[in-house]
Amino acid sequence: MSESYDLIVLGSGPGGYVAAIRAAQLGLKTAIVERELLGGICLNWGCIPTKALLRSAEIFHYMSHAKDYGLAAEKISADIEAVVKRSRGVAKQLNAGVTHLMKKNKIAVHMGTGVLTAANKLTVTDKDGNKTDLSAKHIIVATGARARDLPFAPADGKRIWTYRTAMTPPEMPGKLLVIGSGAIGIEFASFYNDMGAEVTVVEMMDRIVPVEDADVSAFLEKQLVKRGMKIVTGAALDSLKASDKGVTAAIKGKDGKTETSEFSHCIVAIGIVPNTENIGLEALGVTMERGHIKTDGLCRTNVAGLWAIGDVTAPPWLAHKASHEGVTAAEAIAQALGNKDVHPHEMDPRNIPGCTYCQPQVASVGLTEAKAKEAGYTVKAGTFPFIGNGKAIALGEAEGFVKTVFDAKTGELLGAHMVGAEVTEMIQGYTIGKTAELVEADFIQTVFPHPTISETMHEAVLAAFGRALHI
Repeated sequence: MSESYDLIVLGSGPGGYVAAIRAAQLGLKTAIVERELLGGICLNWGCIPTKALLRSAEIFHYMSHAKDYGLAAEKISADIEAVVKRSRGVAKQLNAGVTHLMKKNKIAVHMGTGVLTAANKLTVTDKDGNKTDLSAKHIIVATGARARDLPFAPADGKRIWTYRTAMTPPEMPGKLLVIGSGAIGIEFASFYNDMGAEVTVVEMMDRIVPVEDADVSAFLEKQLVKRGMKIVTGAALDSLKASDKGVTAAIKGKDGKTETSEFSHCIVAIGIVPNTENIGLEALGVTMERGHIKTDGLCRTNVAGLWAIGDVTAPPWLAHKASHEGVTAAEAIAQALGNKDVHPHEMDPRNIPGCTYCQPQVASVGLTEAKAKEAGYTVKAGTFPFIGNGKAIALGEAEGFVKTVFDAKTGELLGAHMVGAEVTEMIQGYTIGKTAELVEADFIQTVFPHPTISETMHEAVLAAFGRALHI
């Protein structure tokens, strides 16, 4: 049996299912192919359920410090099974939501493994081995990525975990080693630390969350250590061996000395591997770069009619970047098929915000101060601490700051960097500003509501130009 469409999307993560919806909205006959669960890794095993875990840990942390708010909470405890059950329930609810959206938008869903047989054809093999041939005028590859293993100690799901096992742990770790301090590593370190585990984070670079501004990295490390975490930077993992009782890690510090330590469990968070193997890309001659599909600004590959979005393409590897690319690709395809009412725009990666949902939260957009200077800008940078903000003090969340980086010559916002309570919600204000190419006067003249933590955003702009009011 063969079925034909205007567009087939291979993969139903936050890029794939959004691309399919937008294409359907534009009148394209659309199909989506998914080998496991609608919503992909992000919705089922990543972004959303991890935030459910982190929320439980946050509540537990507040309960443990109830007396700081004039309250009493006695004999509190954490039930890891119940916490995980809630997280899985959130994922199940959202998976059902995506299923509903597919039906609502009349998108054909083919469950199974898809393999490209031509630029406009693929074969889907379901779990029973049945094959269905599909064809389309255009195909979007949105197959995502998976966790990268340590070559000398692959994850076993028992003692050495990737994010997937860490989300549904067979038991609560007593002493946990986290290798890697990017967003995924730090989020799990924060979760298990708040839940009561003894956590050690090992980072190869000279600071944690190394893609963030150096001031943010330094502040976050200080706060995490204050909350009981051990952090080792500039370190190399010489060996990692698992047994029935735990793991043994040999860690070489920045001083060159190797220390061997015992842990109950280990989470490996050292990056991703794109899911580009065995889906037919090589036979079609698709251009790759370090395993990722190379695309232009509108998500086109070098093969006519074949597009790619999300984690299979260039960084940053973020769900919201994939979703935006999905819309861009769908609109570009509709335009190519004759729709004159859509006008897709290339995305500027400098305007994509990044968020880390540890405690305290981290959020940023654009260039760090160091990167701006490396790029040749003369900068004006301003920082405003949460301790100068009335709402933050009232909430008991006075630890944090907002930092802005401007071009001293033009007033253009080059970057913004935040650490503290709810900054992942606030960063979008600066993101809109960067996208709209606002300058310092636009931010200064904007009225921010009082009392809100967002007032720190206004003050950080004022600080960059020597005009801060509350410090």
